[in-house]
Amino acid sequence: MWKTGILLLLGALLAAGELQQETEPRRLPPPGKLEFGYVPAGVYETLAHYEPGPIGILFHMLHTFLYAVQPNAFPQDLIVKLAKDKFGAIQTEYQKAIYYEIGFLVCAAVGLLFMVLMPVVGLFFCMCRCCDNCGGEMHQRQRKNADCRRGLLGTLLFSTSLAITIGVLCAYAANQNLSSQVKNIRRLVNTNMRDLHTFANDTPMQIDYLISQYATVKKKVIYNLNNIGPLLGGRIHHQLDKEVHPALDRVLNMAGAMRETKEALENVSVSLEVLQEGTGKLNFNLSLIRTNINQTLNDPGCHDEASDATTVQLCRNIRQSLSQLQISANFTRLPRVNTQLERMKNVLRTNLSAIVQRGYASLNNTPNMVFEQTGGVVESIKNLMDGIGNNISRFSKKFPVQRCLSDFTIFINHAHAKIEDYYPEIDKMDFYRWIGCIALCCMVVLVLAFNYLGLLCGTLGYDKHASPTTRGCISNTGGTMLMAGVGFSFIFSWVLMGVVTIIFLAGGNMEKLVCEPFHTKELFKVVDTPHLVNPEWKNFIPGYMYNDSDLELTTESLYSICKENKGIYSAMRLDKVFNISSFLNTTVFTKDVVGHLDSIKIDLKDITLLEEEGKQNLVDFSEAGLSEINYADYLEEVNKGVTAVDLRSFVRELEAQTDLMPRGPLQSALKGYAGTLRQIHSQQIIPMEQATSALNQSMRFLERTASDLPNKVLAVIDGVEAAQYLVSHNATYLVSQETKKYTATIVGYFQQYIDWVKTSLATEVAPCKPFSNILDTAEIITCSFLVDSMNTFWMGLGCSTLFLLPSIILAVKLAKYYRRMDTEDVYDDVETIPMKTMEIGNNGYHSESSQGIPNPMMTSIPTYETTNRFPRASAPPRHIDW
Repeated sequence: MWKTGILLLLGALLAAGELQQETEPRRLPPPGKLEFGYVPAGVYETLAHYEPGPIGILFHMLHTFLYAVQPNAFPQDLIVKLAKDKFGAIQTEYQKAIYYEIGFLVCAAVGLLFMVLMPVVGLFFCMCRCCDNCGGEMHQRQRKNADCRRGLLGTLLFSTSLAITIGVLCAYAANQNLSSQVKNIRRLVNTNMRDLHTFANDTPMQIDYLISQYATVKKKVIYNLNNIGPLLGGRIHHQLDKEVHPALDRVLNMAGAMRETKEALENVSVSLEVLQEGTGKLNFNLSLIRTNINQTLNDPGCHDEASDATTVQLCRNIRQSLSQLQISANFTRLPRVNTQLERMKNVLRTNLSAIVQRGYASLNNTPNMVFEQTGGVVESIKNLMDGIGNNISRFSKKFPVQRCLSDFTIFINHAHAKIEDYYPEIDKMDFYRWIGCIALCCMVVLVLAFNYLGLLCGTLGYDKHASPTTRGCISNTGGTMLMAGVGFSFIFSWVLMGVVTIIFLAGGNMEKLVCEPFHTKELFKVVDTPHLVNPEWKNFIPGYMYNDSDLELTTESLYSICKENKGIYSAMRLDKVFNISSFLNTTVFTKDVVGHLDSIKIDLKDITLLEEEGKQNLVDFSEAGLSEINYADYLEEVNKGVTAVDLRSFVRELEAQTDLMPRGPLQSALKGYAGTLRQIHSQQIIPMEQATSALNQSMRFLERTASDLPNKVLAVIDGVEAAQYLVSHNATYLVSQETKKYTATIVGYFQQYIDWVKTSLATEVAPCKPFSNILDTAEIITCSFLVDSMNTFWMGLGCSTLFLLPSIILAVKLAKYYRRMDTEDVYDDVETIPMKTMEIGNNGYHSESSQGIPNPMMTSIPTYETTNRFPRASAPPRHIDW
């Protein structure tokens, strides 16, 4: 049932908007980008990451040690073979297994050897001491380096005890860390469960959001449909305008040329009238001036060479220059242009510019024409849009999303309640484990306590002036405590090593075979091995969930995608399982829309670019007679100038010559004529020169305009007719192309919605991070909390147990320097060389009698009160060099 519920839930997610592209998508310009906003998403609380803190240094040391013990690569092939054969291949693959486990086996063998030998050695050690061997004899020979040996042994024992202390502290820290982390299990589990609730609660809201964003597409499409005139008609107008606008511009330019031609003809007419009238007046005035100057030059002063030869010569020069004082151009012979001017006035009675503007307006009315001609299609598409939205809503409601999510929530609550029931058991088990680990640590602490107390008492109670048999109680207590520590070391060490070996084998293999491969993802490769779980399944997840084991869906891909917090749609590969695209793909969504848009027929025959009146006006302009004007004659007269000589230069020369004459009536008369000439220049010649310039410009413009004018007008008319033919007959292809682009824009909005829904389903809708968090949480609890802590525990406890060996040896040797001896070496005060006293002549130790019989050989030797000085004397050992 739960599997069916999950399938229904996943199907509902897909039904919310799984849309596929057409088999052959339209490769047209992309439409404007739609903004669908962000899919609402909850915040997952679980932080599936563990930072061990300072104890992480110990974890790192542990991993380094395990790598040294087991440097071999993860035996993926071996594990797969064993799993497929259900461990039947262990008989044939035992060599590979032993090779992989060789490090653990060697360490375990050392531990077992330790466990076996320590009790045996301890037993023999006790028996040996009972026989006064192995340091059991209570006699200490005095040596010169005794203090040095005692200090060295004490230092070594203290150092060894420190090493044992560090080990037991590491074990205690690991034990406490595990207990403290067990308390975090409830927090991690609770956050994971809350995340699953968030997943279940947010999914319907996200689905509704995907569905609701269809309104964005609908709004944009309706906006484009309402503005089909500016959008589609504007595109058509823009494309037509590329060809039509230049043709109409040439007609408009021709209309401007008509107005300029009329103005030029009017200027020619006015200028010619001014010049012809001015030419007659100027000719009369210049003739009159010449006659008057000639008469003035008849003065006697101009002929008396004897009295004034200079004046005579000046008069002669003036008379000779008078021939230049006449007009040059004769404008009276030029014909008038009244006929051409009248024709141009008739041509301009037709307002060609207004006709061209009507052509522009007709072309610019294309958007309105498109809007009017597509009204029915637009309404039908609007109705279709409403139907598509209703289909989406109805289709999404076919799947019981709420019921499936409710069942999923009930399942979560039930699972959470079950887990809650286990918490007391977990706490109880952790308490027992904590007590057991503390008991193991206390065993080591007990030995350490005897070591430290023995060192403390022995060091504080030691008196270098006291002999071995007279050592104080504190010193003797220190030695006794050291021996007690040795005894407890033999009692506890093999138990400790047995526990360490068991935890080492379990925790070490757990780290190397589970935790480390999980981080390197090699464990996923084992799980994803084809045909591993079921010989008939290539991939067991799709084989179990969808009965399609060929689907590429593995635990590694599922975990990795969920780790990236992508949607469950992409994680579970629902696009291959739920084939809902037959209804929600672009064909269903846009087939009718494309059909309606493709049925658009736009007729542009009503567009008139240039009326017949305008064409006739152009023809009349070409027949206005501009070519009949004799431009060469006009330009010839204009280039001649008004007078034969520059009148201002003539006047200056006349005045210069007059100034050389003696003062008198002759000079005064000539100066008066010079002033008259100046007046003629300013009042007649300058206006005529201005009229000549205007005539020159106008005639040159008319000459340019008249040049090949009929062919120019014909080319303009042909261009307009070609543009008109394009609009009226050949615009079908252009309209079809622009209609396809407009259709692509509309379809593109659907496609954007489809792509957004697919992307959202893959990355944002129902993000499956909670499921990867569950696996990460399990890894944290198992590896980081349990395995690392317990491995650190055995590492610390094992180091302490191993250091008990040197501690035993050092404590046994050091105890003799602290304990009170029964006998000691005795020296003669008389002899300069120490001499051993003899018992029955061969024991070398002092005694007054042996078995009650006096020793005659000792009667001559001074006796010592040994009972007072050495009250605990006893039989010494028989080793000669002890």
